[in-house]
Amino acid sequence: MTALVDCNSFYASCERVFRPDLKDRPVVVLSNNDGCIVAMSREAKELNLPRGAPLFKVQKLLDQAGAVVFSSNYTLYGDLSRRIMEILESFTPHLEVYSIDEAFLELRGSLEELEDQACTIRDRVFSWVGIPVSVGIGETKTLAKIASHRAKKNAGNICIPTPSQWPDILKETDVKEIWGIGRQYGQKLHSKEIHTAADLILQEDSWVKKNMTLVGLKTLWELRGKPSFTLEETPPPKQGIMSSRSFSFPVTEMEDIMEAGADYASRAAEKLRAQNSACRVIHCSVMTNPFRESDRQYARGMTEQLSFPLSYTPSIVSVVHRQLEKLYRPGFRYKKIAVFLSEIEPAREGQLDLFYKKDSRNDAVMEAVDRINNRYGRHSLHCMPLRPGSRWQMKRERLSPLYTTSWKDLPVVRCGAPLLKQRGPG
Repeated sequence: MTALVDCNSFYASCERVFRPDLKDRPVVVLSNNDGCIVAMSREAKELNLPRGAPLFKVQKLLDQAGAVVFSSNYTLYGDLSRRIMEILESFTPHLEVYSIDEAFLELRGSLEELEDQACTIRDRVFSWVGIPVSVGIGETKTLAKIASHRAKKNAGNICIPTPSQWPDILKETDVKEIWGIGRQYGQKLHSKEIHTAADLILQEDSWVKKNMTLVGLKTLWELRGKPSFTLEETPPPKQGIMSSRSFSFPVTEMEDIMEAGADYASRAAEKLRAQNSACRVIHCSVMTNPFRESDRQYARGMTEQLSFPLSYTPSIVSVVHRQLEKLYRPGFRYKKIAVFLSEIEPAREGQLDLFYKKDSRNDAVMEAVDRINNRYGRHSLHCMPLRPGSRWQMKRERLSPLYTTSWKDLPVVRCGAPLLKQRGPG
């Protein structure tokens, strides 16, 4: 059987782990540069706040409800996610980390044994990490997704339907809610009087394949209980890596542009090495804000085909800087730059170049740099120093502490009787 463990309101729940005073209060988390709402606790959702709403439009309503607002703290969320996945690995050797807050597991046993395992998973994750999770179990990944969706509405956050219960559940499941169908295909199916999962499984295989491609056909088989999407226990390497982010404020100076370029290129190179890959193409682009009609507009990109694959950060930063020197035009208010690495291949299996001899010390240097940055913070070692208060850096005025990854942010717990005032000499 396949289980889907899904963290409830993950970002908001992470903010509550070290802030028990936030229990039962609305909590929202903002996007990069504190722009829009990207995550909400259950209490915030009950305020009928639209996901993606700009903060300034709902600030008054949040204040009236006593809501607490946070900037995105991806370092904290990523570390808590890692701890949860390590717990889940102890239950099965077959685990697929589907996203930062979801994982598929292969579980075995009778209905009672599966229920015991689901309860243990839920209780252990909450006890060890402090994050509430829902567990849905079905014969396939698609059915597990449906069960997980229903588990969030159950008091115990667990849903393991019996074979006799599935027909009614499928009748109550809108096709738009089925994993992989989506809104566009959902509307198309509605127009053909196919409204629920129960309606869909009655369709002919040939019709589904013709109108919904092979992926749609596999979804149909999964709804019928035939596993067609296998667990991806090792995620495939990415074929393209993008590092891009809008600036907090309009940037006009070349120094800021170059500093941002070095930082984005370093991030992309880290991801490249994390999957043991190298790239042969580097693309860099700059653009102003198209929504500021009063500003002069400018957008341009540049692509460079490398003669040999790269994963060495200083070399990638050097290419990006060379591109930015050509792309930069004074007098514009820049909003965003992007670094995109493509034509990615395994680092140790790429085609050799007759005229290029790789310095074997580069890999050792990068391995040491990555290890140090992982342990002491990602800017501990870098190619270009970041000036305090640079205008390109992300705006995060409501950022919570890095409770689990920074010594200076480590929470201090006091318990027992208050400390007596220390007596002086004599």
